[in-house]
Amino acid sequence: MRKRRWLPAVVAPVVTAALALTGIALAANAEAATNRNMFVTLYGWPDNSPPGDGTAFGSGHAGGVGTFANPVTFATDQHELKPGTKVYYPFLKRYFVMQDECVECDQDWKHHKWHIDLWVGGKGENAGKVIQCEDDLTQDSARVIVNPPANEPVDTTPLFKHGKCYRPH
Repeated sequence: MRKRRWLPAVVAPVVTAALALTGIALAANAEAATNRNMFVTLYGWPDNSPPGDGTAFGSGHAGGVGTFANPVTFATDQHELKPGTKVYYPFLKRYFVMQDECVECDQDWKHHKWHIDLWVGGKGENAGKVIQCEDDLTQDSARVIVNPPANEPVDTTPLFKHGKCYRPH
């Protein structure tokens, strides 16, 4: 009986160490947040191809409100960022998730130029005003956080609604 008492004393630390090492290995495999400067454009209902909210990946419909739990759709080359990748865009204070293709992004990525195209919405709105809003919010080089933490500040004001374009503060 005495020999069995040492077994828990030896096994418990070994199991604890193994679990700790596994946790470290799993944490190392999680993708860390990365800051990137990107060309950031926007697209919406009138200039999606075909017009509407259809997407190539994910739910099949663009949308979202911009929170970590309900990010807005973005498009890019799937070799640049995989479908399902989340980003946070500080300029607009919202999260986005890769769910669509972007022809211009595909062309830019061939030259290793980072380019994402963010969903602005615009269903039933004046097409010219939606596209003007997209142009107004475009940034030639802006900081984007890839694989962001879930605690960034968020503004869920629609980017375009009732003929009005969101204005970052």
